[in-house]
Amino acid sequence: MNTRTRAYADLLRLHFFFAWPVLFCSGFLLAATVYGTYTTLDLVRAALIGFFGFEAGFVLNDYVDCEYDRRDIEADRLTRYWRIFGTRPLPAGLIPPRDALALFCILSASAALLIVSLPFPNSVFVLAIMAVSYGLEVFYQVRKRNQALPLAQLAGRIDFALFPVAGYLCIGSPDMTALLYFLFFYPFAEAHLAVNDMIDLKNDRARGMETVTTLLGMRGSVAWISGFLAIHVVMALLFMTVLGWIARAGIAAGLLLLVSALAVLSRRSDPDSGMKVLPLFHGAMLLYAVSIILDSVW
Repeated sequence: MNTRTRAYADLLRLHFFFAWPVLFCSGFLLAATVYGTYTTLDLVRAALIGFFGFEAGFVLNDYVDCEYDRRDIEADRLTRYWRIFGTRPLPAGLIPPRDALALFCILSASAALLIVSLPFPNSVFVLAIMAVSYGLEVFYQVRKRNQALPLAQLAGRIDFALFPVAGYLCIGSPDMTALLYFLFFYPFAEAHLAVNDMIDLKNDRARGMETVTTLLGMRGSVAWISGFLAIHVVMALLFMTVLGWIARAGIAAGLLLLVSALAVLSRRSDPDSGMKVLPLFHGAMLLYAVSIILDSVW
């Protein structure tokens, strides 16, 4: 594999490629249990919307922060975890920013073209979420450069929480089930973000970023994570009321992983502990999504 190919694999976080269609389709298939049947073509289209849309978000993230990422002083933790070859291709000069912007346009346009093929008004719902999500991503990247309170984080993770809801709205309506999925996933997204901030503390300080951890410290970050996970548990119990037993079991298993992660962070609050528990967060997310999918098809 040549250097440029490896650079694009890192830009797109390609080793996680499967996670985003799975998460998106969990919403899609949940809607199918409420609103009726779907075709294989509908499912493939939803998976591609999720893949293209989320990958475009990764590229947008790196494009907006390109100049700040040049200040990084550590690449063996979070950068290596999210990027299989351990590079940030734009600040490293492996991919020109204009090429990254072109790739974002191609990926987002591909998602948009698939979205407009959805029936009305579902296409409008999903297009609106895509536009809002990209706007929130840019706001998050820019706002966290200068803030006294972690407001960027509170607003910026709405986009992640809306992602499976967009999958739901491909064939569903903005109903109580969609709202419960959002309320369930948003506090998880906030806790997950704070774990990332704990791990990347040295780089965020070098970049001059005001993250949860640079603003609140390590113990404050653990308190942030604990608070949002407590909300997450409450929302999970409410969300379970509209789910079957397979999804309930999967969510319960995911919550156990998160409790284990919190126990680790409570004993020791540092970047290394954050690295230990980050896979538990991603394991919980996959348990949620896969169990909802299995619950929907069985």
